[in-house]
Amino acid sequence: MNDAVKSHLPGRITWFSYVRAAVFYVHIALATLVFGIWGLIFQLPRGRVGAHKVASVWSGHLLAAARFYLGLRYELRGEMPEGDCLVGAKHQSFFDILIIAHHMPQRSFIMKKQIMNVPIMGWYALQAGCIPIDRSRGSEAMKAMLEGVKKAQKEGLGQLIIYPEGTRTRPGEKRRYKQGIGVIADATGLPVYPVATNVGLFWSKRGWPIHSGVGVVEFMPPIPAGLSAPGVLSELQERVETQSDALMAEAGFVAPQGEPAA
Repeated sequence: MNDAVKSHLPGRITWFSYVRAAVFYVHIALATLVFGIWGLIFQLPRGRVGAHKVASVWSGHLLAAARFYLGLRYELRGEMPEGDCLVGAKHQSFFDILIIAHHMPQRSFIMKKQIMNVPIMGWYALQAGCIPIDRSRGSEAMKAMLEGVKKAQKEGLGQLIIYPEGTRTRPGEKRRYKQGIGVIADATGLPVYPVATNVGLFWSKRGWPIHSGVGVVEFMPPIPAGLSAPGVLSELQERVETQSDALMAEAGFVAPQGEPAA
């Protein structure tokens, strides 16, 4: 195995790994409080611009803290999207959220409606252009989500980040992609940027333990507008899953065989 691949392997877990991860999580809580208050005082009058400023500073700080406390770094590959688009990403842990959001100039998410009611965080989410979804409403939720996306598109949507699996997954775990991103792409005519990752090898979906090493997030060329919703979904899943598997194999992970999609 060459040195380039070795540098991406997860580090060994020891008792000290758990101690430093605990300290890191305390740091996250304190930093979130400090940056949240700073933003409310100094960025509140700037609306969406201010919300994105706080998000950029906060995510960049936490990525730097991950390097300092955990020896956890990342490599970004591919060309970053700009302008209005959809970002369909593999979701393995909080680490990929930080990385992707930090490098998007005008990021927003499809988020559970309940998050919008959380003090401070809910305000930032709304100001940044995040779109709430009430999953308890069933088919009505999709209609409401589309209306929210189309309204945001008129005002400048930015980069709408969607995790089509609907939840975090373990390395090697396969889930059927939810249809929402295909429906949104078909309805809005926006390109979809597939994003693959292997960060779950380092920072697990449960958030514990966290390994040192170098995780990779890779942006791939966009799926152009014009495909049907099922066509977008099929193309997205094939590209994201294939490249995520390749990134994990590059880091020395051997995926379990014969696991059906959930």
